[in-house]
Amino acid sequence: MDLGKVKITLIPNGPARIECEEAEIVMLDGSSKSKSGSFSLCRCGQSKKKPFCDGTHNTCGWEG
Repeated sequence: MDLGKVKITLIPNGPARIECEEAEIVMLDGSSKSKSGSFSLCRCGQSKKKPFCDGTHNTCGWEG
């Protein structure tokens, strides 16, 4: 499997920003979602769109 180059940037007190040609996200229930380009993964655990960031880290007081 060729994964290619992936850039992961941890945003202070925010999400993990992913930049890639294509990614497969395997969900907890075993299903998967394909994403390409740039997207953000939640690190605060409060997003209503998990595993993707919805900006909740801005209002929940999470630091990381």
